[in-house]
Amino acid sequence: MPTPPYRADHVGSLLRPAAIAEARRKHYVEKSISAADLKAVEDAEIPALIKLQEDVGLKAVTDGEARRSFWHYDFMGMLTGLDLVERDEGVQFAGVKLRPIFPTITGKLDFPDDHPMLDHFRFVADHTRVTPKISIPGPSCCHFRTAPDDIHPQEYKEDPQAIFNDLAATYAKAVAKFYEAGCRYLQMDDIFFAYLCDPKHRAAKQAAGQDPDWLIDRYAWMMREAIKDRPDDMVIGMHMCRGNFRSTHAAEGAYDTAAEAIFSTGVDIYFMEYDTDRAGGLEPLRLLPKGEQRVLPGFITTKTPELESLDWLKSKFDEAAKYCDLDQLGIAPQCGFASTEEGNAVTPDDQKRKLELVVKTAEAIWGEV
Repeated sequence: MPTPPYRADHVGSLLRPAAIAEARRKHYVEKSISAADLKAVEDAEIPALIKLQEDVGLKAVTDGEARRSFWHYDFMGMLTGLDLVERDEGVQFAGVKLRPIFPTITGKLDFPDDHPMLDHFRFVADHTRVTPKISIPGPSCCHFRTAPDDIHPQEYKEDPQAIFNDLAATYAKAVAKFYEAGCRYLQMDDIFFAYLCDPKHRAAKQAAGQDPDWLIDRYAWMMREAIKDRPDDMVIGMHMCRGNFRSTHAAEGAYDTAAEAIFSTGVDIYFMEYDTDRAGGLEPLRLLPKGEQRVLPGFITTKTPELESLDWLKSKFDEAAKYCDLDQLGIAPQCGFASTEEGNAVTPDDQKRKLELVVKTAEAIWGEV
């Protein structure tokens, strides 16, 4: 069986099946079914999501993040030393607000041996004929999304580097534990490199007493530390975007400010949002080191149902090839289809057609998936 990186791939999340959405409502809102009942529905529905990915021709598949409410908070809340607190005010996106959940660091950070997402991965591995992949939030998420006032350990308050040290160690342990569980393709989404290229997010961090360029440097350092000891047969991906909640966004700005740091992380595969002008130009790709690393530019959007034309996609890759070797490129959508359980403003049929286009584009440009 071929191994990653593949020419065609996707970020990870998929629209939630109606049965899972209904079961989650019954469990979390109505409190009318047990956690075991919810898991039984998830276990019954997720194989069809895996089959959808296999049927369109993808060689790496996920569980669609169907057991999660958020792409990041669920994982984070399962870490030792980090709790999710619900309050009155949510994170502002373009025109909508996220549900009011706030990460709070209450103790020394660590990755527990029984983190539930290890079993989420094992389920995918047991139900696919191709490469099982899991996507988790990268180490920067735990820091960027936690307000300074919600970081309680005195050690972390007194020495900012202390929290970065423990996050790097926590994620290095996560890498090792997923490998032990059989994972050979782990994706860690560090979208906040892109956020820190946005003037308003940079200003917000400065107002909180944090230098955005220092954060970019520290976030890259954490990723390098987390993955540097991974086994040779483990592939690491990293996704970057500007927010994705019900087809809206939360940031804009070209990658230039962070590109050097991004490409210094040693990640094998970069999923980079490129579906609108908000992402800026392709010039930062010139900083991709020559060699085996690969960028999958997200020219295909998951936010709207309109299908991109193959000719237009080919023209975008002609442009990208001016800055890096075409052999170091592949194709994936710009983001997942459901970064939160609500999902984007597309239908399951739209989703399938977009995934089919990913495969079709890879075959047309590189003659392989």
